[in-house]
Amino acid sequence: MFLFTIFILVIFITSGIYLFQEKLIFFPEVLSPSYSYQFEHDFEEINYKVEENVTINALHFKADKSKGIVFYSHGNAGSLAKWGDVADIFLANNYDLLIYDYRGYGKSGGSVSEANLYNDAMHIYRQLAKEYGEDHIVVYGRSIGTGVATKVASEFTPRHLILESPYYNLPDLAKKIFPVAPSFLLKYKFRNDQMIGEIECPITIFHGSVDEVIYFGSSLKLEKLMKKGDKMIPIIGGHHNDLENFEAYRYELKNALK
Repeated sequence: MFLFTIFILVIFITSGIYLFQEKLIFFPEVLSPSYSYQFEHDFEEINYKVEENVTINALHFKADKSKGIVFYSHGNAGSLAKWGDVADIFLANNYDLLIYDYRGYGKSGGSVSEANLYNDAMHIYRQLAKEYGEDHIVVYGRSIGTGVATKVASEFTPRHLILESPYYNLPDLAKKIFPVAPSFLLKYKFRNDQMIGEIECPITIFHGSVDEVIYFGSSLKLEKLMKKGDKMIPIIGGHHNDLENFEAYRYELKNALK
């Protein structure tokens, strides 16, 4: 009876993970279509029509003396109402910023899926390439957004790929967090490990040594797959959401954006 109870419990848990994994991975903040963004810097709000009935909401910040643009895929929680604050550091380095909300986040429509995340990002990238040229685009991914950014950089040839707190791949991370859950149940793969070897542009990885969300060893494993000249920069004492507070991060980011 005891073993049967354990079996039923495992089935219940794994079924729940499969059926509700979007709620375990994505934590969107939904905004009213009439919501008015407020930021210190000037910006333009853009809506990209990616499908007949789906638009992706984005913010375009412009530097005074722009050297190019950073195309930013953000983390798994919140919306542009907060994520727009990351513009400060890129504008200070004389880069414009295009940051967008995933489907179901903020004012963006549609439902999230791995394929949609990739397709939406590539749609926006193509538009930026027409305006700036690929040589002036830095693709930046943070946390869950590293999988999207890596996919974009593997399909195109931007100036640089920067990854902040990346995972090796999502099944690897899930195994670390939920060791009893079978990895085949995970619909989202985000195979950074497979895509990173296909990238021609320079790559820079930042990862906090005491990251409590995506374990630091993820980047150490990715480092082994990168080409000569790419950089993996450990931020000693850094957690998941505080790297911008470290001088090492600010210094190395400035170098990457030269």
